[in-house]
Amino acid sequence: MLGNFIAFFQEINIEEKIKNAPDGGYEIGVVIGTYLPFVLLVVLAYFVYYKAKNRKDLED
Repeated sequence: MLGNFIAFFQEINIEEKIKNAPDGGYEIGVVIGTYLPFVLLVVLAYFVYYKAKNRKDLED
């Protein structure tokens, strides 16, 4: 399932979108829009990991 999810996003051709961009602002938007979801997922995963690791109710 995860492999299909990742493969779906890899099919997006960023170079083609940038080549056909009307101006520089569109190019920046394409790059940000492409990488921002992955960055947010990494930050969310780290936050969840950090919170789970530092729970006070765990007795080690």
